[in-house]
Amino acid sequence: MSAPSTKPGAAAPAKGRTLRDFHEEERLGRAYDSHLLKRLWPFMKPHARFLYASIGMILVTAGLNLVRPLVMGRVVEGAQSEEPGGLMKHGVTLALVVFAMQALTFIQMYTLQIAGARSMADLRSHLFEFMQRLELRYYDRTPVGRLVTRATNDVDAVGELFASGVINALGDLVALVGIVVMMLVLDFRIALISFASLPVVALIVRFVRSRARQAFRDIRVKTARLNAFLNEQVSGMPVVQAYAREATMAAEFDEINVEYREANKKSIFYEAVLDAAIEMVGTLCIASMLWWAGFRRVADPTITFPLVVTFTQYIKQFFEPVSLLAQRYTILQSAMSGAERIFKLLDEPALEAPSVAALPEVEGAADEAIAIEDVTFSYKAGVPVLKDVNLHVKRGEKIALVGATGAGKTTITSLLLRLYDFEKGTVRVLGKDVCSYDRRELRELFAVVPQDVFLFAGTVASNIAMSDESPDLERVERALSRIGALDVFLKRPGGLDARVDERGANFSAGERQLLAFARALYRDAPLLVLDEATASIDSDTEARLQGALEAVVEGRTSLVIAHRLSTIRAVDRIVVFHKGRVVETGSHDDLLAKDGVYARLYRFQFAVEQMETIATAEPPSVSVPAGAAE
Repeated sequence: MSAPSTKPGAAAPAKGRTLRDFHEEERLGRAYDSHLLKRLWPFMKPHARFLYASIGMILVTAGLNLVRPLVMGRVVEGAQSEEPGGLMKHGVTLALVVFAMQALTFIQMYTLQIAGARSMADLRSHLFEFMQRLELRYYDRTPVGRLVTRATNDVDAVGELFASGVINALGDLVALVGIVVMMLVLDFRIALISFASLPVVALIVRFVRSRARQAFRDIRVKTARLNAFLNEQVSGMPVVQAYAREATMAAEFDEINVEYREANKKSIFYEAVLDAAIEMVGTLCIASMLWWAGFRRVADPTITFPLVVTFTQYIKQFFEPVSLLAQRYTILQSAMSGAERIFKLLDEPALEAPSVAALPEVEGAADEAIAIEDVTFSYKAGVPVLKDVNLHVKRGEKIALVGATGAGKTTITSLLLRLYDFEKGTVRVLGKDVCSYDRRELRELFAVVPQDVFLFAGTVASNIAMSDESPDLERVERALSRIGALDVFLKRPGGLDARVDERGANFSAGERQLLAFARALYRDAPLLVLDEATASIDSDTEARLQGALEAVVEGRTSLVIAHRLSTIRAVDRIVVFHKGRVVETGSHDDLLAKDGVYARLYRFQFAVEQMETIATAEPPSVSVPAGAAE
């Protein structure tokens, strides 16, 4: 969350809490456009035929554009002459030139934007696929809205290279060179006078260049921050409203919004300066040329009216591409700022399957489902969550992991699935080192029922059959039947095709948990992880699931993580975690007899459950003596 605004009337910010603490991104280094364009090329290369066709038409159009002022001069000369049909002939030529230019421009822009749209679609797809391969550590420290900005706003900014015709700058450069040559050939004196103010344009461009790049870079930073804040606030709206924090959050948003507006104002200012300055210099060039031509015309008969018209057209055409180059330069800066941020994301280390040498066979590995040996792991450097943990699970064994919050129970499952990589030790699944598995292959061995169930927009069937591209309705029904919940979902409008809103907002917490159980059953993997799987289910629903759970874990290696110790008595073994270490292991009765950490947890939870039972019990009926109400 960002810091509250310091504007008058805004809520006071929390002490020590600043905007930069939560949303400031690392400062990006200097970007080189050529380097970024080289990195964009692989996404453009498959569509290069459209790009090459567009560039060819740009060059032809630039050539026709050089001919147009000459034809204009001929039209004026024809109007002055007494030759019959002279004006008509040159007028038709001019019309044909203009028509050809516009037709080529249409085709050129169409092919260019086709190339751009396809290239950006490929880039966006590559970004999304890359995000799926990023370590979870990256998501732990990066706001979701910032990542959304990378795949939307920043890709759109790069796409402006094509949509706004920035590639046409090549034609503009060709046109500039051609115009200079034509003007020098026609009359080098007028040409030199016309170009006298060009150093002023160079100074203006130099002044604006670095500032425009920084302005557009700031816009990208502020856009990412704005999106991150909006995503956070919309996701947490129930908490914001419950704690009446609307005014404070509005003040924080106002501060971020003002910074975003100011960043845009800077870019608009530099763009306006460039446009106005180039327009002014162009007008001064025409004025100085007209003044000198008018002054010299009396003494020099070679300076004719058609020549002056031709030069006027060439000067206008000269400053048109200069002005367009300035506009396209600002677009290029925006695009390069977007590309800079995209490739900064793509430079993050992605999850790759490391090559692991064949390990010697471990004795007893054939009967081993899970082996964790001397494993140490930290989410943050220097703060270990697991410390020299050892755990062996036989195939078909049902193990419960218990302990206080933060003891490291869920972290164990994350290491088994390689959601995170451990720092020290060995982890084996079905006798094979997890680092030698392809991550997809490894994860297909597990079915996971998490505490916080995430449902995707779609249908009941598509959420249960997430492991398949298209759901097998018979398997979906069998999975729901085994947990005794088929009737619950068949009663909904649409049955198994009932709509699921984003995050399953139209389902209760218990229904979402039931779908998670059905999802695990549908996958039918040899290893099952139940991570606080009944935490969000009421007692009646939990009782309904107990029989189904016994059938689910039968014949499977199961890891059960639970706070409700009453739900794990039927497991083969209980492993107790305390401050990142395994401190006790054994059956329920054995651990109670030891009177250690597990016994204390059990007694505390039993007392809590007793208090809940008393609090929810029906109040005793009290008989009222006759006449007491009178």
